[in-house]
Amino acid sequence: MTEPDPGSPTVVLVHGAFADAGSWAAVVELLLAAKVKVQALAIPMRGLASDSVYVASAISQIDGPVLAVGHSYGGAVISNACADAANVVGLVFVNGFATELDEVLSAVEGTSRDSALGPALVTRQYPTGSGDETAVELYVNPADFNDVFGGDLPETQASVLGASQRPIAAAAFDEKSSVPAWKTLPSWAVVATGDKAAGTDITLSQAKRAGADIIEVDGSHLIMVSQPQVVTDHILKALRSVS
Repeated sequence: MTEPDPGSPTVVLVHGAFADAGSWAAVVELLLAAKVKVQALAIPMRGLASDSVYVASAISQIDGPVLAVGHSYGGAVISNACADAANVVGLVFVNGFATELDEVLSAVEGTSRDSALGPALVTRQYPTGSGDETAVELYVNPADFNDVFGGDLPETQASVLGASQRPIAAAAFDEKSSVPAWKTLPSWAVVATGDKAAGTDITLSQAKRAGADIIEVDGSHLIMVSQPQVVTDHILKALRSVS
């Protein structure tokens, strides 16, 4: 079996809110089959700045060049994390937010005509680790998860993902983004035309603003789960360009 070229870029996959690294499982399988080096990170989802620092640290410890891929909220994370990352050679946004300096995700989402996420959110409290202090974290109501996130997935599969979702601190959506990495790095984007979570109108406009090489796909927010080959093919296109 042919092994990946040790000098070729590592694809680093960053998941979005209400998910974990397992959301990339099908894409990881396809990349490994294509002899691509890949890592799917699990991020804390306690704040945009802290998540970005976490990802920047993880990437800095990878030998050789990196192609960073972010889904949804993970797009904002790689936009923030990779601006000063010396070994990152490109970015891929998968229904991802390609944020601008000082942009706030909650404000951006509030302008979307396509997103149905807001009414589906459920708030809970989590301990911050400082005495008895708590803060707000967000879930998606499992009853709404199928429609908002996985409209092109089998209902049972979407229900499993809704039942196993990871919450995100509400503060993550209210922090200002820093200088975006897409200002200095080449970008690619997969935009699903039926994205009711991030909102197709938002992710498409931000991908255009970033000057990304865009493909539009008929699918849901969880396009990397429902159509992993399409997503993988665009990642491979980006990989060929930066290799």
